Amino acid sequence: MTQRSPADVYREREARFAASRDALARRSRLLSHGRLVAFAALIVLGLLVERSPTGLLVAATIVSALAFIVLVVAHRRTRARARWYGRLAELNAGGLDRLARRWERLPIRTSTRSIERHAYAADLDIFGRASISQILGPVSTPYGCATLDAWLLERSVPDDVPPRQAAVRDLADMVDFRDELALHAHGARAIGLEPLERFLRWAESDDSPAVRPWLRVVAWMLPILTWATVIAHVTGITSRALWLLPAAMSFGIYLTIAARARRMFAAAFGSEPLFAAYPEMIDVVARFEFVAPLLHSLRARLLDPRTDATTRLRELRRLMHLADFRLSSIHPIVFLLTLWDVHVLIALERWRREAGRAVREWIRILGEIEAVAALATLAHDQPGWCFPEIAPMPAPVFIARALGHPLIADDVRVHNDVEVGPPGTFLLITGSNMSGKSTLLRAIGVNAVLAQAGAPVCAALLRMPPLEVYTAIRVQDSLERGVSYFMAELERLKQIIDTAHAVHSSHHATLLFLLDEILHGTNTAERRIAATRVIRHLVDTGAIGAATTHDLALAESPTLASAARLVHFREEIVEVDGESTMRFDYLLRDGIATSTNALALMRIVGLPE
Repeated sequence: MTQRSPADVYREREARFAASRDALARRSRLLSHGRLVAFAALIVLGLLVERSPTGLLVAATIVSALAFIVLVVAHRRTRARARWYGRLAELNAGGLDRLARRWERLPIRTSTRSIERHAYAADLDIFGRASISQILGPVSTPYGCATLDAWLLERSVPDDVPPRQAAVRDLADMVDFRDELALHAHGARAIGLEPLERFLRWAESDDSPAVRPWLRVVAWMLPILTWATVIAHVTGITSRALWLLPAAMSFGIYLTIAARARRMFAAAFGSEPLFAAYPEMIDVVARFEFVAPLLHSLRARLLDPRTDATTRLRELRRLMHLADFRLSSIHPIVFLLTLWDVHVLIALERWRREAGRAVREWIRILGEIEAVAALATLAHDQPGWCFPEIAPMPAPVFIARALGHPLIADDVRVHNDVEVGPPGTFLLITGSNMSGKSTLLRAIGVNAVLAQAGAPVCAALLRMPPLEVYTAIRVQDSLERGVSYFMAELERLKQIIDTAHAVHSSHHATLLFLLDEILHGTNTAERRIAATRVIRHLVDTGAIGAATTHDLALAESPTLASAARLVHFREEIVEVDGESTMRFDYLLRDGIATSTNALALMRIVGLPE
């Protein structure tokens, strides 16, 4: 049997879920009509009973009422299931969009942290349109997004990568699990990281109790006294309205505790998606078994019977509904008779005392599982990609076979064998405009980032040491900071050089620098001197990297000649239907480029040479 392609899987699932959605939609319409008929029958029978209340009519009215209630419940459930299958169909349609790189149809996720001056996020298209975040699976919860962002924007500890890779492999084929987890997590999008953190601070706080010990006793004794005196007055046991005294005391407590209760309820219940979506996510984790040790450990901690995360979160949701009764018009009367808010506060404080400090761990675990599932979606979508080997090396070298750029569609992507390093050398890439130089830099950088996140990489093989990735590819000026393009590039280069010194001293990693036509904001002579000094300095600190240039004289510089490994891309100009056009094969070749295309491009666009 041949294994189905990811596209076939998504097409089959989309069609199946869409068919289920449509069938449930038809059933929903029938149930809606049935509700209408049952309600009309109930009205007619009610009028008949009012005129002639026979036993048969009363029984028929009761049956109609029960039928109406049953139809209402069934209709609500059917509509919910139809929406569920509709979302599943959309989710799998999104998988087809990812495979085809239809960027305009894919949601854009922004980073949970500032990336304005990040080492590589903008240059390597980690976020935004046509980015790495768009080819990964969906993440929605605040901790899921933050965890995945940390993996993509920071170098992981090397020992953390193999267990994460095993977890990604484990979830790659568990499409049902990933889809269900993603849909329930989507319901938690309404709560952002800041509101969630406010709730967690409340849950973990040791504030003085809102309900004093004496009030806990009064909360039971006073309602009993109120009811007893009310019953005594109503039954004639006493002619005096003695119930006014405990009622007045209850009213005084109401005035005293009202503001305190509002603050407590706002802190505890301002994050409703936490109670609605997270228990469902935990249930999904509970229903599936994992092989990878990392996932097995996370699941065991999440389902620890001593904490019982699902029950505790649903208990908090029930308390929220009880607290919402304060919004009712009859709440003051009920409070006077029961001290309602006091009992809810007592239960809420007990919940915080018993479960509050465990909540952060629950949502952190769910966020980590969600982040692994996002990487596993990439592994499912790209079964031909490999999982890299990341380990310290005596002579650090980035070695890739059939390396490609992950954001380019499979049917047009070109792969190349690439080696960067060892220390004391760098890759100098030459070639004409649009030949593929910058794309190669990004392919090296993006795959290094994916590798250290624990994801598969767009290559047949990749071996690399732990790397600190720094790029100068898409440097931009800043009107807000009053920084010109040239100054912005100098700032970036200084950042790279400073990091190279720090990394060289720490011995924990190797700096990988990727420089694209640096310092072209100044004149040719000075640019050549400055670029030579920058690259030589980086090489001398033990960094490895690659640089592109149009300045062929840079390759002949005595300062760099001993360190530069020369590679290039080539193009050809052909005549098609009597017009000149340029073709690129994007294949990396040894040596220095021997041609340029600027004048040819002028001719192609109709300008005189």
